Amino acid sequence: MPNGKRRQGGFTYLGLIVFVFIIGLVGAATLKVEALLRRAQLERELLDTGMQFGLALDSYAAATPRGQPRAPMRLENLLRDQRFPNPRRHLRKLFIDPVTGKAEWGLVRAGEAGPILGVHSLSQATPLKQANFEPYFAGFENREHLAQWRFMARETGAQVQPVVAGQPLAPPATPPPPQPTTLDPEPPQDEPPPEPQQPPGQDQDSGS
Repeated sequence: MPNGKRRQGGFTYLGLIVFVFIIGLVGAATLKVEALLRRAQLERELLDTGMQFGLALDSYAAATPRGQPRAPMRLENLLRDQRFPNPRRHLRKLFIDPVTGKAEWGLVRAGEAGPILGVHSLSQATPLKQANFEPYFAGFENREHLAQWRFMARETGAQVQPVVAGQPLAPPATPPPPQPTTLDPEPPQDEPPPEPQQPPGQDQDSGS
């Protein structure tokens, strides 16, 4: 084979290797972008699903008859509220966590074994979304795990300490009691100078 053809064949083979390498990089980047887009979609679905649980807990609390607890003991109570002669439905179904793919949710309870105040995902993945949440999801910013997105009831009116996964949440900071105000003492007022006294033995009337 002439040297020119051999050289041309070598360049063609090298170019093919470079082309395959570039295609591999583009393919890997495309897969990564697709995975990120899929993950962002799952997080949006988690927000929508969590809101459905929060609204159902609000509906349960708002419909509570006098003297009855305002939060359910089990999520199934949202599907069939038996506090009424004709059971009511506050949730269409027990939704699957779109991130984990399971119908298992972490529960936020009032006390160790109290009623349910909210739910959260069991995923420990770091959220892609860290800001620009809707007002309904206040407090979701800058979380380390998706499990920290807690979808809470707003209408329970429970004056109890919530517990997540057996660990109580930190109580809100209590402002220190107001300190008594100490008034500065009033500065002493200027007193008029004393009147001069007459020497002893001298009459006050100089004319006498």
